[in-house]
Order: sequence, then structure tokens, then C-alpha cells
Amino acid sequence: MALAALLIAVITLPLSSPARGELTIIEHPVEASRPLRLLVIGDWGRKGRYNQSGVAKQMGKVAEDVSIDMVVSTGDNFLDDGLASVDDKAFHESFVDVYTAKSLQKPWYLVLGNHDYRGDVLAQLDPALRNIDSRFICMRSFVVEAGEDHYDWREVAPREAYIENLLKDLDTAMKRSRATWKVAVGHHTMRSVSSHGDTQELLQLLLPVLKDNSIDLYINGHDHCLEHISSRDSPIQYFTSGGGSKAWRGVFRPNDDKLEFFYDGQGFMSLEVDGDLARAVFYDIDGQALHSWSLSKSRRLQVDQPPICSCSSKIRSCSSNLDAKSIYAVSSS
Repeated sequence: MALAALLIAVITLPLSSPARGELTIIEHPVEASRPLRLLVIGDWGRKGRYNQSGVAKQMGKVAEDVSIDMVVSTGDNFLDDGLASVDDKAFHESFVDVYTAKSLQKPWYLVLGNHDYRGDVLAQLDPALRNIDSRFICMRSFVVEAGEDHYDWREVAPREAYIENLLKDLDTAMKRSRATWKVAVGHHTMRSVSSHGDTQELLQLLLPVLKDNSIDLYINGHDHCLEHISSRDSPIQYFTSGGGSKAWRGVFRPNDDKLEFFYDGQGFMSLEVDGDLARAVFYDIDGQALHSWSLSKSRRLQVDQPPICSCSSKIRSCSSNLDAKSIYAVSSS
């Protein structure tokens, strides 16, 4: 196997079992002669409704066209209240029976979102689900190389000790990696211009660790839209892929960073890494490529499409003042 063709560290940062030492490592073999390609989808599990099935159909087409290696989910896998048990029909109705394309029969590495914690979170983490569908890989923390709501906090308390130890584990995993590209994947937004906005706790606790380890991208869900924001004080690019089903919230709140792209509807994104070149593309429910970004790391040459922004069904230009193959996934509840 080539040097760290892929590395994903899925880490639950409860926004609440202390971390138990080093993260579990799962090897995902990737052909050394070809790029690593994956799709990213979030906030999807609605039994095919709210255009979930439509997005899944286009994912299948894109996955076939580019020949993906895997799918990464940014969380809220089963809405609105997670899974009730390992026998919950929602697992079939929202996952097995929706993402049926042959091209999507690849490993799915899943982050837990806040809605996943409203149900029996241990059911979603249960290996028994892999006996039903072997694609489904969901653990609290692991590394892959190549009204009042009830939240199930079992095994993630006390909160402060859990976060402190987990950030240390993440920092250790990042520092050990020699991969050219490092990407953090989580559920909650770090930077967003939509309804949830910036998450201050992640900016205070997680962002310094990401900067210290030269992370290139942070990819999240939580806001039901598609976004690309560039950091003004670091090379980090922020991507939101949370358009897996229900969307069109109609909220737009500019922040201090540079907005490259915003689409308030359903869709997903692809990511390709090949040597020192990375490329991301956002797609809508019709499979139309809305926005692309690429970067040559050795030349620090960034190539983008003109920034576009859509807060309605019509895409319009954003005004200027709106301003690895190593993947780390950080799941925050």
C-alpha cells in the first residue's frame, strides 16, 4: 500500500468515556497509479423524501463518471431523531434502499451529527449494521488510511475530559501523518454564512489544532446548503456539504472570511486528490456542477470558477464585499 493513501480520523466532539488512547486505524487500499476520489454528502436521512432520492441518483451518476473510492458523510445520517435501535427500519429506508447505484457500493465513512444523538446512538455505532450493509462504517473515533431534545451521551461523558483527550489524540495523528493533503471532516460548521453560522467552540478549541498541523480543508454539514469559504488568516478552505435532503432555509449571514460560493439548495460535493493537486466540485440535484476549486500545492496556484451565490432558486453573482490524501473527520454533536 502506498504511503497513507487515505487517513480519516472520526472524532466525536460533544457540543459532551474519555478518549481511550490512540485512534483505531482502518486501512483503505488505493491504487498508487490513480487519484483518490470521493463524494461528500451530509444531512440526508429522510427516507428518500425532500429530494434525498434525487440527490442520491445524481451521486450515483457522478460516482460512476469519476470512479470514486469512497463516500464521506458529514453527519445527521438519520433525521430527525437518529436510529431507535439496530432493527430500526429507517436504516433501510434512509440508507440501504436510497443509495442503490452500483457506483455507490463503496465504503461509507460516517460522522455523527446532533440529530444522530437524539436516538439510540449506540445502535448507529453497532457493528451489527455492517452485517446488514457492509458499506456502513461508523465509530466514535477512528483513523482511515489510503422543545427539549433528548441526546444520547452514553460513553461521551464527562465532556471536558473527553474533549481534552480527543484533541490530543487528533493532534498526535495529524503530526504522524506525512500525507501531502490533510482534510478535517466534521458535522458542525466552523465557518458558515447560513442559519447556524460560525461555531465559536470549534473556532476556539479545534481550529488552533488544525492550523498547527497545516490542515488544508475543513468539510462539514449541519447547515443544509453548499458553501465554500476561504480563510483570511490561514490557507484553510471551509466547505459545507449539508444538502443531502431538506434545504432552502433562506438564511444568509456574511461572516469575516471570504465567501467563494453559497447555494441554499440540495446537492453534494466531490473531492479528488492527486499528488500535489486537489480539486473539489459542488453539484446540485440535477447533477449540474455549480462551483469548482482546485489548488496545486507545490505552486500554491489556486484556480476557481467565478464566485456564485444562491439564496433562492436562481444563482447570482456574489458581490465582492461578501467577503492527501490525508483526511481527518471530526464528528461534533
